Amino acid sequence: MKKLTILCLLAIVALITACSDDDTFTTSRSNLLSFSSDTLKLDTTFSNVPTSTKTFWVYNRSGDGLRVTSVRLAQGNQTGFRVNVSGDELNAANGYQVKDLEVRNKDSIRVFVEMTSPLNNGTSPQKITDDLIFTLESGVQQRVVLSAYSWDAQLLKGLKVTSNMTLTGSKPIVLQDTLKVEAGATLTIPAGTTLYFSQKASLEVYGSLRCEGTADQPVVLRGDRLDRLFPYLPYDHVSGQWQGIHFHADSYDNVISHTDLHSAYNGIVCDAANISQNKLILANSTIHNCQGYGLKAVNCKVEAYNTQFSNTLMDCASFLGGHITLTHCTFAQFYPFDSNRGAALSLGNHEGDKDYPLQAFNMVNSLVTGYSEDVLMVYNKDGVAANYQFDHCLLRTSKPKDTALLARFTDVIWENTKDYPGGGDKQFVKVNADKQDYDLHLKKPENNVLSPAIDAGRVLTDIRFATDHDGKQRDNKPDIGCYELIAN
Repeated sequence: MKKLTILCLLAIVALITACSDDDTFTTSRSNLLSFSSDTLKLDTTFSNVPTSTKTFWVYNRSGDGLRVTSVRLAQGNQTGFRVNVSGDELNAANGYQVKDLEVRNKDSIRVFVEMTSPLNNGTSPQKITDDLIFTLESGVQQRVVLSAYSWDAQLLKGLKVTSNMTLTGSKPIVLQDTLKVEAGATLTIPAGTTLYFSQKASLEVYGSLRCEGTADQPVVLRGDRLDRLFPYLPYDHVSGQWQGIHFHADSYDNVISHTDLHSAYNGIVCDAANISQNKLILANSTIHNCQGYGLKAVNCKVEAYNTQFSNTLMDCASFLGGHITLTHCTFAQFYPFDSNRGAALSLGNHEGDKDYPLQAFNMVNSLVTGYSEDVLMVYNKDGVAANYQFDHCLLRTSKPKDTALLARFTDVIWENTKDYPGGGDKQFVKVNADKQDYDLHLKKPENNVLSPAIDAGRVLTDIRFATDHDGKQRDNKPDIGCYELIAN
């Protein structure tokens, strides 16, 4: 007991001494604050749209306590920066400054910064800077530069397309909530257009949609976050940034050509419809990195060619019933965030207790691969139509043993999981899960390793298939998938 009492007394004395040391303050001009960053960059943002919050630390490593008489924004409220210093907000009521802060020796404070920039009337991102000025009791002023790029945009909210309309603008177009295409109306998105969708925004189509990109000027459908989740990872590479496209039951004759749709929740959902009418044609497009399905079509007539479906939490493409034609497509399931990811491709004739006759499913010159040993799933119910054929395809799945079932597969290459254990590293140009950076063009042969997809397709006479996803000419031995390997 006596020993414990002595130890406690010694601890109290040490604590008092430490507090005494740290509670001394100096006005020496040589004693300064230090900062975790001299310049805080907030990336590019759209004008009038709030940025995410970034922070930096203010340290006192000078050896004595320091009193900060004020922390202020050099330009007040003129630049749109919002600052909170250790719980105190710089606002109009306090003249955009806080006063009389104490930073004891070896202590620190945290600063939070956001920005909503005003319109700058520029056609490109404009740099905006301000200084956060720390004035010490000694009279010394220290500065942290706040920097961002602001981009004027056309902000659309509550837009309803009630008659035929072409969506264009000289500024970036940002959809802040649902864009609805009413029955009887057609929305056209012309070549070279990029639509930026906020997190809750979607494209709800009751009429028709036509995305009319070209190989040189694609249409891009993406989220509106221009900043980064991590220094190495832009939000544009993160799934679930917007809600995707929904074609409702009575929506027909939709065409999506040369379009890059990525980082949505569900990329495209097609509700059940009359399969005698075209629901959707997907041509030379990419649906990539979705937090739900890439494409889910229920009892629809859908055609896709020269199109990439890749990296989704659910199936990259799922077809329930209907009439489906797939030519020169790539289905690649390398979604990195969940080991319970869906298939690269699934097809079937029922869901739950509902039957959806699969009247026709024809896939030619297409590639189905991914991380798992089996990324092709077929869910068929006896007594319901299940008509499907695979012709000159590369499939990462088990070869059927049943003779009748095997007859549905013509000149199919069964991907050898022993030769391709990672499912992509040896086949494609880039599969980088850490940076969410993918290039699913076929890799040129290395060390005598050649993708089995190269030169393995069937020559097709339809002029639509003479060129690949990028508009590159196919040779007389076309490659399987949406990309033709160009030797030079």
